[in-house]
Amino acid sequence: MFSHVMVGSNDIERSKRFYDAVLGTLGVGEPFRNVAATGHTRLFYRHEGNSFCVTEPINGEAATCANGGTIGFKCSSPEQVKQFHDTAVAHGGTTAEEPPGLREGALGALHLAYVRDPDGNKLCALYRPK
Repeated sequence: MFSHVMVGSNDIERSKRFYDAVLGTLGVGEPFRNVAATGHTRLFYRHEGNSFCVTEPINGEAATCANGGTIGFKCSSPEQVKQFHDTAVAHGGTTAEEPPGLREGALGALHLAYVRDPDGNKLCALYRPK
């Protein structure tokens, strides 16, 4: 359904350090860096046929986060959810909502962790037991 997900950044090098570490917990390697003719920089992280991108806003205005928006990352274990969270916090992110852990709800049992990146974008690490 999706070709990619992209978030804006006000400090692309800070974002690179953050996402290199956080996405590294999921096995994602170095991003492809693109500098457009307009001079703005974009980072393209590719993994298992998916792309997550970080960009300096093309219009030259400040990047802002979506109110109510969340980007979810699939994890392979509860431990990976915790590692994603802890790595995010250690690299300038902040915990959002409750601490990482098991949550029961309408969709069944899920291991979740919510964080905000240094620009305020809300991220979710999710593991769904089979």
